[in-house]
Amino acid sequence: MFAASTNYAAVIRPLQVLVMVIAVLFFLRVIRVVTVQSRPANFEKRARRRPGVLALEFIEPSERSGQRVDVETGVTIGRAGDCDLSLQDTYLSSRHARVANDDGDLSIEDLGSTNGTYVNQELVKGRVHLERGDVVQVGGVLFEVVR
Repeated sequence: MFAASTNYAAVIRPLQVLVMVIAVLFFLRVIRVVTVQSRPANFEKRARRRPGVLALEFIEPSERSGQRVDVETGVTIGRAGDCDLSLQDTYLSSRHARVANDDGDLSIEDLGSTNGTYVNQELVKGRVHLERGDVVQVGGVLFEVVR
């Protein structure tokens, strides 16, 4: 009987630790998304500001957080190699969305993706105008619209 309980503890303890680690990582991601979403619309990071240059700034994945994608004319986002911004994310379609610079304003349209494109957690239908501070989600990737 003693050997059976020791074997049980050797298996269950690591599983309990793994579940706790996953739960903590999940809550950290939720907190990060909530803090980004709760920013005021006119919030801007002063240190990274480039006047007049419209851009998308990565929020997620965390290893690309803060990187900018300037949108001079247009940027196609997807998994395909011929996209302007090719990202390896399992939730992205081959050609997921297109961000365009319309005479100084940004707009986005979904290109018939499977999982949809979201702006401020609302599904994009047709072409949607973007404002500074908007949060764009394509697949599992989050961007913030910045100048």
